[in-house]
Amino acid sequence: MNVLVYLIPISLILGGVGLGAFYWALKGQQFDDPQGDSHRILNDDYDDHPKP
Repeated sequence: MNVLVYLIPISLILGGVGLGAFYWALKGQQFDDPQGDSHRILNDDYDDHPKP
């Protein structure tokens, strides 16, 4: 039972770090164009091997 004294604060800290990273991604506008990726993979202009 003494291990819970360590595990509960560690889990709360890790959860706070994950939540902070999520809000940081929202603030950085990472999720603004969800349709763009789906259209981009169907576009023929993108090539895996760029021309020299």
